[in-house]
Amino acid sequence: MATTFASLPIIDVAALRHHAPQQLPELSQHLAQVFTTTGFAYLTNPPLSFSHDEVFHLAREFFVLPLPAKMTLAKRSFQTTNPNVYRGYFPTQPDQGSDNLKEGFEIGPPTILPAPSTSSTIDLSEPNVWPEQGFPPRPRLEQLYTELQTLAAQLLSLPAVALGQPADFFDAYLVDSLSTLRLLHYPVVNPADPSPDSAPTDTPEVKLSCTPHTDSGILTLLHQDPTGGLEVRDSPGQWIPAPYIPGSLVVNIGDLMAKVSGARFVATMHRVRAPPATRAPLGRISVPFFFEPGEKCLVSSVDGTGEAVVYGEHVRAKMQTWVEYQAVEG
Repeated sequence: MATTFASLPIIDVAALRHHAPQQLPELSQHLAQVFTTTGFAYLTNPPLSFSHDEVFHLAREFFVLPLPAKMTLAKRSFQTTNPNVYRGYFPTQPDQGSDNLKEGFEIGPPTILPAPSTSSTIDLSEPNVWPEQGFPPRPRLEQLYTELQTLAAQLLSLPAVALGQPADFFDAYLVDSLSTLRLLHYPVVNPADPSPDSAPTDTPEVKLSCTPHTDSGILTLLHQDPTGGLEVRDSPGQWIPAPYIPGSLVVNIGDLMAKVSGARFVATMHRVRAPPATRAPLGRISVPFFFEPGEKCLVSSVDGTGEAVVYGEHVRAKMQTWVEYQAVEG
């Protein structure tokens, strides 16, 4: 469980940008401390060639497409004639509950991965789908994916050392990695709804675009826009706002990283408040990157506790609880 905290810590990762190995031991300890306490932090000075404005612009270029164009890329559970199941577009799902208020577009590795031998109808390595007749943002989105994958690999080497493992401990996780870059758009809600930066509360008036959850994987890197809305739960159960900090990424770990650490690291519960129209007339944009191991990667605790899991089997089991996939496997 996360500790008590009033705000998320800030970690300067300029050492990764400037290739300063002498600073990495201190950075390793700092990151491990964060993963042991809050499970979340802001990263400043990340080694990316993209500004925040460009990342959000790329996302908006997709979401301004007409709905029929986006639905040609929809996952099969939303458009039964489409072949794609794991990658592609999903629309808002208000009929599934008032807290399912987001649309998204999911992108996997730019290169084609070998298809695994499995009887599952969900191919985790299926190729990406893109709008027809070319899509100008595609090359830049593929580059963003590649840069975030590289950053995730650099970051993973740091807690590995703090856990008493060699820096290349997570290299096996990088083989045929199935990481996902997700573009998200949270539509506006009633102007009378509370501001995302108002005092934390669990009163019924709080409207959510994303319900409380922990991430299921290893590591998440998030671009969030100035609208705000992200909240992280501390150990007493208070929801702590994680407002936008210009130029920063939010990093957090998922259930599998907590497992790898032998429960030393914590996967912290978080949620997203729906953006009010007065604050975000076009809605909220966020762009999370989920680092995911390869299909056959064996995930086990460094201290030998608990049962090891194969990543492909783990994620398929989790998907049975996700609305967008419940009609696919059966």
